[in-house]
Amino acid sequence: MSPQASHDVIVIGAGASGLAAASPLHAARRDVLVLEARDRVGGRLLSAATAHPERALDLGATWFWDGEERIRTLAARSGIATFDQHLAGDTMLQETTGIRRLAGNLIDAPSSRFAAGAQSIATALAAGLPAGSLRLGTPVTAVRQGGHSDLDVLTPVGALHAEHVILAVPPALALERIDFDDALPADLTRLARSTPVWMGAVAKVVAHYPAAFWREDGLAGAAFSRTGPLQEIHDMSGPGGEPPALFGFAHARTVRPGFEQAVTTQLARLFGPAADSPVALHVQDWSAERWTAPSTVQHLADYSLFGHRLYRRPALDGRLHWASTETATECAGHIEGALASGERAARAVLAVPADADDTALGVTAPNR
Repeated sequence: MSPQASHDVIVIGAGASGLAAASPLHAARRDVLVLEARDRVGGRLLSAATAHPERALDLGATWFWDGEERIRTLAARSGIATFDQHLAGDTMLQETTGIRRLAGNLIDAPSSRFAAGAQSIATALAAGLPAGSLRLGTPVTAVRQGGHSDLDVLTPVGALHAEHVILAVPPALALERIDFDDALPADLTRLARSTPVWMGAVAKVVAHYPAAFWREDGLAGAAFSRTGPLQEIHDMSGPGGEPPALFGFAHARTVRPGFEQAVTTQLARLFGPAADSPVALHVQDWSAERWTAPSTVQHLADYSLFGHRLYRRPALDGRLHWASTETATECAGHIEGALASGERAARAVLAVPADADDTALGVTAPNR
């Protein structure tokens, strides 16, 4: 633990929202410390490396869409290459009665992806912070109201103090993992415990292949299934089809012994025998991630709570701020929503009005 224990702002979580909050605060000359429980940055931005230089497969967030200018501008400013999601080809439909081929891509909409994987966004944001301002492997166990209007932030290796704290983790996770000493308002506590965790009850499966053989058959790599285990499937190949891959979503509760074999069997039924033998099969069960999903994650289903007005109201005498994609009032659940929530928290700390010019944050924010 550094000898310095007091900071202007402590950000809990080094995912997209936490780093998006820390960056403008640092630019505004605030002393900011980011604490991350994992041994990496990115949170739900997680990319698996491949043998292809500067190419990765996303095990978490994948896309961004037209109109999401924060993330588009950040990628361009950071020199992160983006490309269009593959759309051409037909869709496969798997029902209890059999499999059908449907004309055209009926699942995917025009969207963009990151050639080096979405985690490269978090890596770029973290690289812009000063040395020593990011601590990995440092979970926060408690936040308490301290003396001199500060908040005490407790970790397994010692206590820290800050004028402001930004909670950049899913609200339900924060309430389960961090002890607030019953100081939060009852309505806020109920809201946070009830808010779903985006991707928290999902398993994402990525199958990496030697070639994008489905494209040669005129298929988009897109599929619906009413029988599973994967319920929807998309082409995850990189630019120009390299590296070739398919990915799909499954309910996390279906991940049990035999799951991987069931996945490859399903893919072979949908796309042909070549799909039965991927080079690698990645299964990312987000419900098993202790720093993403609370124990209640399977029972949280009211997505209307995303962006609730209480998340825009700082707690603990105006010193505790919320920032995660679940708290965003726009693009909640997307990377764009995570960036927007981090930006909102930074504005609150700096007391910058929401309609003020972006230069008031001390950074060049995207045009909106």
